[in-house]
Amino acid sequence: MISVQRENFSVEDQIEGVKAASKRIGGVVTFLGTARDFTEETGEIKKLEFEHYPGMAEKKLGELRTTALEKFDIIEVSIIHRYGVIPSGENIVLIVVGAMHRADAFAACRWIIDELKEIVPIWKKEHTKSGEVWVSDHP
Repeated sequence: MISVQRENFSVEDQIEGVKAASKRIGGVVTFLGTARDFTEETGEIKKLEFEHYPGMAEKKLGELRTTALEKFDIIEVSIIHRYGVIPSGENIVLIVVGAMHRADAFAACRWIIDELKEIVPIWKKEHTKSGEVWVSDHP
């Protein structure tokens, strides 16, 4: 599953969806990115705002999913990224990878989030006490 959506999502539902793909899945690895209320660079954050390039963001997530399924020994992948205003504490991005073995699932999950930050046209703006700032990619 691939989704770029405004509304929040259920981590548990996504895990169950990946597990339902095959009884061969013996390990599920997740990465859940959540909105923080503080960073070292800008200090206190009131809220985060994400913008995306509609159509292209979904296309790039689909390409990431396809490449991960080909590159790693995994069975299923789900990737969700939210857009719009997201208050601190809420979910932003979720990657769920199902594989026969944990090492493959961990490697794929790490690769997907790293690539997502590099190639998917989604941009983050931090709203702070002193104003707004667009954030560049972070490792």
